[in-house]
Amino acid sequence: MSTGRLLRTEALSWMSDDDNVTGVQSRGLILQPFWDYLHQNHHDLLRSTPFPVVLSVSTYFFFVGFYTVLDLLAPTWPCINRHRLHPDKPVTWPNIWTTLGVTIYNHVLYIFPATIAQWLWRPPTPLPREAPTFWSFFLGIMGCMVVFDFQYYLWHLLHHQVPWLYRTFHAVHHQYNQTFSLVTQYLSGWELFSLGFWATIDPILLQCHCLTAWGFMVFNIYVSTEQHCGYDFPWALHNLVPFGLWGGAPKHDAHHQRPGTNFAPFFSHWDWLGGTHSVPTRCSGRARQDEM
Repeated sequence: MSTGRLLRTEALSWMSDDDNVTGVQSRGLILQPFWDYLHQNHHDLLRSTPFPVVLSVSTYFFFVGFYTVLDLLAPTWPCINRHRLHPDKPVTWPNIWTTLGVTIYNHVLYIFPATIAQWLWRPPTPLPREAPTFWSFFLGIMGCMVVFDFQYYLWHLLHHQVPWLYRTFHAVHHQYNQTFSLVTQYLSGWELFSLGFWATIDPILLQCHCLTAWGFMVFNIYVSTEQHCGYDFPWALHNLVPFGLWGGAPKHDAHHQRPGTNFAPFFSHWDWLGGTHSVPTRCSGRARQDEM
């Protein structure tokens, strides 16, 4: 082989190797190091069947605890209270104990036995070596949010339109017409099961990576808690997403004031199309609750 031909061959080989490295980096540059760290240090925990339940429960109580602290500080901290949707109606300790009691009751009676059953009967979660790309991670979470939003909109609308369903399953959630974070899971067992089922099955239907499924779970819980928190912070999602496409705390608080409006949990397009969209006002907490 001539010297020139050998140099060309080595150059092509070097370029091919560089392309391969670039391809690997482009696939997992952002999430792969994080996924490798989880693989190496928390492999058994992540594979365990109870892990998604532990993740969701701990995430929920973390966010609820944060907003509950704000609720307790708000009456004496004007910088917090001015962002509340109902600044003249503080969250009281009886409100907290009642909603927390129902939440713990549901976790003990429904979630804990379901977790034990999964631990006994389901195989460990397989963990792929490769992390999802950033775009598949992001689009997977958004896809799950869109599907979940449609499912719950129909479920929610049906349970308001059929009086028996409302009285039997959904009325407990509307015992509070002023939202605060612990109202998020102030639910009947049937409603809690429905929400948990969709949040679990949607990433499977969309064939998401397990890291994407867990990301959706955490984001879903955060959004649900923020939606019920009773605050209108400038950094809340409904103030960041343009064109009024996101529901957020003011619109869901308006739903608790006027139960015939704003059924979608996250986005606003289904309520626009269904004629159930309502624009909240800053004084919505003083409005009279309409009859169903």
